[in-house]
Amino acid sequence: MFENLSERLERSFKILKGQGKITEINVAETMKDVRRALLDADVNYKVATQFMNTVKAKAMGQNVINALKPKELMVKIVHDELAAMMGGTQVPITISGNPSIILMSGLQGSGKTTFSGKLAKKLKSARGMRPLLVACDVYRPAAIDQLSKLGAQIEVPVYTEPGNTNPVEIALNAIKHAKTNHNDLVIIDTAGRLAVDEPMMQEIAAIKEAVKPQETLFVVDAMTGQDAVNTARTFNERLDFDGVILTKLDGDTRGGAALSIRTVVNKPIKYIGSGEKLEDLQEFNPEGMASRILGMGDIVEIAKRAQELYDEKEAKRLEEKIRKNKFDFEDFYKQIQQIKKMGNLKDLASMIPGVGKQIKDLDIDDSAFKGIEAIINSMTPHERHNPEIINSSRRQRIAKGSGTGIAEVNRLLKQFEDTRKMMRMATTKNPLKLARQLRNAKRGR
Repeated sequence: MFENLSERLERSFKILKGQGKITEINVAETMKDVRRALLDADVNYKVATQFMNTVKAKAMGQNVINALKPKELMVKIVHDELAAMMGGTQVPITISGNPSIILMSGLQGSGKTTFSGKLAKKLKSARGMRPLLVACDVYRPAAIDQLSKLGAQIEVPVYTEPGNTNPVEIALNAIKHAKTNHNDLVIIDTAGRLAVDEPMMQEIAAIKEAVKPQETLFVVDAMTGQDAVNTARTFNERLDFDGVILTKLDGDTRGGAALSIRTVVNKPIKYIGSGEKLEDLQEFNPEGMASRILGMGDIVEIAKRAQELYDEKEAKRLEEKIRKNKFDFEDFYKQIQQIKKMGNLKDLASMIPGVGKQIKDLDIDDSAFKGIEAIINSMTPHERHNPEIINSSRRQRIAKGSGTGIAEVNRLLKQFEDTRKMMRMATTKNPLKLARQLRNAKRGR
């Protein structure tokens, strides 16, 4: 979403390249370009102007540190102010009470129902909670069906009351049900409309008054631009919600809503959705997002996603297999599935510093693994556990069964064997051999 803005900001900073010091003239020229870039990205006009004035004042108020060039100092100031514009620090979701109640609000099509399922899955796996999803959209049968299907996918119960058209009553009954069945988290999915209207506002306000949630979240489609900001303002005036959820942040749009909404409604962005998979949900970190916008990556987010999937027992089992040179294609296949759970591959790659710009025009998605998965799935269980038995005739059979070529099978087997050797060297703590092996691999030996 922020690719165009990132490119524009980078061009703006080039004005300072080669400059010996920060002056009122070169700062003014740079900030004029930055302001234009923000407005082109659909950032709210007042927010963009305020941002420009703040950065300009800070830039003129300091001397360039000896270790920093004018461009580097300006990038740092812009980074800090971008993070401040989006809230400054990460604000976690509030989980308290028994059960803890989370109320969803937003327009129809904003992604409330999908987000409800994603959040239930995340809190179930990350915190060991026992969620209950509640279907309070009594006007759209498809919404109840969608929530029920999501619940089945993530193995979370869904509370429905067919025939009952009173959402307040359904919500209260659901909370009683949760207490009886020891569900410590209740997520209430409410009705949306195609536009803000008074009956909808009265209904969602009545539900909030009745259930007294620990969190009222406003879910908004980031692709709707400034309309998202205006809708957030209207909802906040009526509901005084606790946080914003930005969905569809992977879309091809200008991204101004993500930068404007925090300043306009003075409520934190708590989560962002960046894909259709149930795993495509992350806590919003203003510092990390500012770094990604400026092409600096976001290593902290990668580490956090990896930590969420870390299984100590599985890690010890793998280490022992690697040490004994028993790492096989079954283990390899499992690792691929773990990587896919971390999220969209292009999104992950963009978090690595310096990589974002290099891959912006590449079409990277989970299909990158399809060929490898097809080859592994065409092996017999005995072959997966004993790769060394895969001879010429077996390779031909595997290639035919996977719909690939013999060259692709050979390449995978070679890469797998090289990987296995390097992993074994790493676990046996032989850094000299490992360094030599890596060097030779780079030279194509």
